[in-house]
Amino acid sequence: MSNITITRRQNALALFKAFAEKALAAGAGPKGLEQAFAAKLEISASMWSQVKSARPIGDKLARQIERHCDKPLGWLDEERVVEGPSVAEQQFLELALKAWRATNAAGRKALREHVKRIVG
Repeated sequence: MSNITITRRQNALALFKAFAEKALAAGAGPKGLEQAFAAKLEISASMWSQVKSARPIGDKLARQIERHCDKPLGWLDEERVVEGPSVAEQQFLELALKAWRATNAAGRKALREHVKRIVG
């Protein structure tokens, strides 16, 4: 993958994270956030799912995302410093650490393999 592909995906995911955190803070439930974000971008939920995982974001889609997220032209193409973990990420890390410490070597191996399968 080229750097622009990775940069655009990371920035798109950061936009989704900000969207989701704002919606959750406003009292929305977590169910339907992916579809709501896709609707905001005027793309299908299926396309958003593909973009999150593997589909490269072309120039046309990049500009569309920027426009619908009120970002300046080229914003998606700029590398950014990744922020520290969000509250949800911190909670997950604490849970993963608790699971890691509560099991034996076989359990740790199974946990590691499970995470690898998810990450792909």
